[in-house]
Amino acid sequence: MPLPPLRFTPILKPRAWGGRSLAHLGKAISPPPAAPIGESWEIADLPAPVVDGVSRVANGPFAGQGLAQLIANHGTALLGRARAVSGHFPLLIKYLDAAENLSVQVHPTAEYARTHAGAHLKTEAWLVIAATPGASIYRGVQPTVTAAQFRAAIADGSAVDLLIREQVTPGDCIPLESGLCHALGTGVMVAEVQTPSDTTFRVFDWNRNDPARPLHVEQAMECILFGASQRLAERPITSIARANPPWSDGLCAAILCANDYFEIEAIEASPSGDAAPMDCTTDNAPVIMMLVRGEAVMETIGHHPEHLRAGDTVLLPADLVPTTIDLAPESLLLRAVMPDPARRIGDAQLAGVKVS
Repeated sequence: MPLPPLRFTPILKPRAWGGRSLAHLGKAISPPPAAPIGESWEIADLPAPVVDGVSRVANGPFAGQGLAQLIANHGTALLGRARAVSGHFPLLIKYLDAAENLSVQVHPTAEYARTHAGAHLKTEAWLVIAATPGASIYRGVQPTVTAAQFRAAIADGSAVDLLIREQVTPGDCIPLESGLCHALGTGVMVAEVQTPSDTTFRVFDWNRNDPARPLHVEQAMECILFGASQRLAERPITSIARANPPWSDGLCAAILCANDYFEIEAIEASPSGDAAPMDCTTDNAPVIMMLVRGEAVMETIGHHPEHLRAGDTVLLPADLVPTTIDLAPESLLLRAVMPDPARRIGDAQLAGVKVS
């Protein structure tokens, strides 16, 4: 049976590096002295021991149901050809607000996850929504640095000096394969698409000295990629502005990220207000839509129209009730999709590659 689009109640996560800027994306952020919020989990289905790791439907006929329950009861309609990960939804979708630097960290590689119970591979990508002037991210270790040199730098607190620092601007899409050492810098807000894992190994935490945020040097050193193995040139920073794709029916679109787990497409509406409504298609796999700028109206047969604002996230089930979305002028929509197993992911043509 076809399912309607699904919207979930955001799960807000306090973080030492978080702030209050997610309020600009419609999140219910409390003022001080409440703890700063670093993450809004938009679509999540992480089992215990992760606390508060399962999204619940916000409205409509399935209101209050958890994503895991939906998969159990409507798995084929929800997932189609996509594969659940140990019975759970195959992606984790977030917004992040870095009021301060995130820790320098790495996530488990596939090899590490295979040999360590409880560790889960985490490949991710960021789309920069807002950035203060000069804001940066750290992505990868400088190409001539060896593992021994990096371990010594961790010990003396200078590891960040051996990372590759890149300034970012709104619209930049930053791929982060598992095993790549990285950090989100102060003043950057991003949308994040990732594989379903909350496993993080820290090597430097900006001298916070917080007992609740320990370092994981030995685990990290088993995972961090060095030199040519980082393949940074094959995983460039991209943006729809640099891609400058042609306009059609008041819309332009570009694929910004493609890997074995997901593909991210950006769709922008023209300033002139001539964007045509789009049919929401799924190709028999779930699609995540994140409205990161502007407004839109989503219309589904048999349901009331829904007004979407920046910060809203929608899950389109694989078997979807016919739905259209109409973007307001200058709105920016992200579509995260699962790659078709019949198509090599390398066939996806990235657009708007950043030239350093």
